[in-house]
Amino acid sequence: MLIVYYNTKCPVCDAGINYQQNKLIALVKSGKVEFRDINLEPDALAKFDVGLEDIRKKLYALDDNANLLVGADVALALWAITPSKFDWQKRVSAMTGNFVMLPVTRLFYNGFAILLYRWNKYKKHW
Repeated sequence: MLIVYYNTKCPVCDAGINYQQNKLIALVKSGKVEFRDINLEPDALAKFDVGLEDIRKKLYALDDNANLLVGADVALALWAITPSKFDWQKRVSAMTGNFVMLPVTRLFYNGFAILLYRWNKYKKHW
């Protein structure tokens, strides 16, 4: 099971996860993926020393082995399990998640996440 923690108070994050959830309905129903609002359980990842503000900054997830995934790695994990009718996401995941491109993907994700976090604070979304 992949458990994704995200911030529903961020309109961009919430829309992105809702979009992804709609593509993964069968996986959600089967229990293979779960999406959780960190605002409802702010201490969910405390054992990893990850708090509410951290998850407001980036996506976090736990994989089948309870390994913590962060940021771009969460997006790549979601895209990798997306059904084939959305095959473009699998291709993007393969291209951006390989060992050569992964550092660039993480850098891009982190830059975008910082800007989004600052925008949310400015707009007082929490």
